[in-house]
Amino acid sequence: MATKRVITDPDFGQIIIRTRTTARNISMRTKPDGLHVTVPPRSLTTKVLAVIEDYRPRLLENWKKVSPQPLDLNFRIETPCFRLHLESGKLSRFFLRSNEEGITIICPPDADFSQKSIQELLRNAIVRALKKSAQAYLPPLLDELATHYGFTYKRVKITGSKSRWGSCSATGSINLSCYLMLVPPHLMDYVLLHELTHTREMNHGPQFWAILNELTEGKAKSLRAELKNFRTSF
Repeated sequence: MATKRVITDPDFGQIIIRTRTTARNISMRTKPDGLHVTVPPRSLTTKVLAVIEDYRPRLLENWKKVSPQPLDLNFRIETPCFRLHLESGKLSRFFLRSNEEGITIICPPDADFSQKSIQELLRNAIVRALKKSAQAYLPPLLDELATHYGFTYKRVKITGSKSRWGSCSATGSINLSCYLMLVPPHLMDYVLLHELTHTREMNHGPQFWAILNELTEGKAKSLRAELKNFRTSF
């Protein structure tokens, strides 16, 4: 059983401390939403914070690599399946423009990108654009792969998950993250084939990898490693 403590921090935004009965030492991991710390039972908060201070410079270096970068007119996403950029306009409001070249977020000429509310507005707009594009692109691709390789599934749903690229339920319902629009096509295919394989083998046992290897020309494990190390541009 795990308990959670959340502490506001000037550098990380928040420090999330989780107590786990199986933990033997204090472990720390930086994520976009803050510093995540796992501690053994009966660990005093003061002691945990003291340990964090000892490692703060190194943790901050790691956090800067994974923390969201501020969005401004220089921001753009250029992937094979999704293109988006910001542009200054003449109107006093934000709006989206979509065409064959991609998606443009038109910003007011006096937009203050240092404001937290503006950053949240832009990030929400980008996620909505990702979901809309993913809804148009991923289900047909999943259906094409399922038909080609002889899989059946119940339904597919597009999610906004940043922690899981995809999942498959015991009933054959598949969830796919809209952030798949940001990965290279061969990794996108891998995730979809991975979830389709789960319609036959729910676990990650030898039979699962045997099927997936057959679908990926023996590259299942190397593709998994490549995906694990992949970092999206947003």
